[in-house]
Amino acid sequence: MRDDEHKSEEIAAHQAALRAEHAAVYGYGVVGGRIREGRRDEARSAYDAHRARRDELRRTLRDLGASPEPAAAAYALPFPVPDSPAATRLAADLEDKVAGVYADVVRATEGERRRSAADALREAAIRAVRWRGGSVAFPGLAERAAQPAESATPSA
Repeated sequence: MRDDEHKSEEIAAHQAALRAEHAAVYGYGVVGGRIREGRRDEARSAYDAHRARRDELRRTLRDLGASPEPAAAAYALPFPVPDSPAATRLAADLEDKVAGVYADVVRATEGERRRSAADALREAAIRAVRWRGGSVAFPGLAERAAQPAESATPSA
């Protein structure tokens, strides 16, 4: 693959990760408002982690010569979140989506950027396990996409 093609692929993967982080930050705002008291610290910690990753992705994209995509004004949630059990499901869903896009970043990058993406994938997978109470064999890989699950997407 030519260098410019590789760079374009790397930028696209990082932009997708940034979009997922924007959606996760938004989603955790919802989670934090609905989650039971005993899990609020966990939701706050995840929110902070996604904000930090979002900011890191913005810097990475600028370093790659790209303009980071802005967050949408609002995001459509994959299902209604009226209570704590639904907030817990939303948190696990957000983490699954984030792990998936970081798997793509791992495939598209090398060196320190690949290590950072692998760390982000691992962190998201661990948070998903904590929210869900169970794990999958290879978080973020394509076989997870076979399961029907919508992600938070920007709304118009």
